[in-house]
Amino acid sequence: MVGLAEHLSKPSNIPKMRGITVNEYEASLVIKSGAELLLSASTDPRADEGYTAVKTNVSEALELMAQALANFEAGVSGTNRSTGWVQDLRRVADDLAEK
Repeated sequence: MVGLAEHLSKPSNIPKMRGITVNEYEASLVIKSGAELLLSASTDPRADEGYTAVKTNVSEALELMAQALANFEAGVSGTNRSTGWVQDLRRVADDLAEK
């Protein structure tokens, strides 16, 4: 099974959004909304269905967010404030993927 990070790392596999582009702020709102939906769904008694797939998806999302933070910091002059966050996100992503 190909992981999301591997899938999206190939330019030809990046889903096309019908000519719609988003900036980093708009993309962050999508992430926030998705997290809110996940929180809401987790309160449902059926939340354990497909838990392995949920952990895999969350792990891959965290890895992609870590990459995005690293990209943001690379474009900003000065101190790299997100280095620790990137490392933490990757540790959590790895932890979820292993269990």
